[in-house]
Amino acid sequence: MGLRLTPTPFSLRRLAMPLFAIVAVIGLAGCNNKDKELPYKEQSIYEIYSQAVVYLEEGRDQEAAKYFDEVERQHPYSVWATTAKLMSAYAHYHANEYDEAVTRLDRFIAVHPGNRDIAYAYYLKGLAYYEQIADVRRDQEETRKALDALQDVVTRFPNTPYGRDARLKIDLTRDHLAAKEMDIGRYYLNTRHYLSAVNRFKTVVETYSSTSHVPEALHRLTEAYTALGLYDEARKSAAVLGYNFPSSEWYKDSYSLEQGVEHRLASSTPKDTLAPIAPNSGPNFATRGSKSGEEINKLSKPPVPVDPLNNNSGVEPDFPVKVPGDNK
Repeated sequence: MGLRLTPTPFSLRRLAMPLFAIVAVIGLAGCNNKDKELPYKEQSIYEIYSQAVVYLEEGRDQEAAKYFDEVERQHPYSVWATTAKLMSAYAHYHANEYDEAVTRLDRFIAVHPGNRDIAYAYYLKGLAYYEQIADVRRDQEETRKALDALQDVVTRFPNTPYGRDARLKIDLTRDHLAAKEMDIGRYYLNTRHYLSAVNRFKTVVETYSSTSHVPEALHRLTEAYTALGLYDEARKSAAVLGYNFPSSEWYKDSYSLEQGVEHRLASSTPKDTLAPIAPNSGPNFATRGSKSGEEINKLSKPPVPVDPLNNNSGVEPDFPVKVPGDNK
């Protein structure tokens, strides 16, 4: 029997596979080339920095970041190289390239801890993590990183505009982490893993006591303890809920649940001897959005650079330096 010369669909696919692989490699190489440094072309600081600012104002953030990096590459000992590092981080942040922004900010913080704009660098790092906060049904690693970074801003620069805005974002971040604990706790409650549910709800009450999820957490504790037959504990949770949130809808549900099992609860523990948690001392959630978007957006923009040649002379630099939002 002779050889079959007509290719089958299967053989055509096999022949096409190497071609697809070559095309894929070329495509990947093209993507990698996009992230490479600019071809070296000797230019003055004025030319490089000005071009970077133009790209930034045009919304071409990736090109702007490359030119800010080029300032440091060609003029590493210039004072403007320090400013360019920060501007490069901002350009990556503005392009939603948060990992690149954090990498540059970490390097800036490590190399220039005494820089006049160091507070902004810490704040921008917190924002880069804050922007990556995911839905409560997903992993909250970035949320925890945001909390740590924002807390660093408050600890180091409490009286700056960055510190004040970081406090508000910390409250919202903690509320998000509490929501994650509640989501897991409800799952355990629905699947009748009551001890696991109790641990999650207790975390909300004890660790995130100033968040908006505490009333529901106390009610869910009442439900879980009741399901376990721990009626004294259920009564305590309901009492704490009633003491701190008497007008809450969750307390009404807990009260109804408590009345249904009252005859099985120990009557020797008067409610007024319970140790309630402190009333919610956190900020008013209804007013958290009172800060205008314009003010928050202004904070995220880099501070206006000073004349690096003579900071005390008041002399303007010999080439224009502008950042987004600067109308001077």
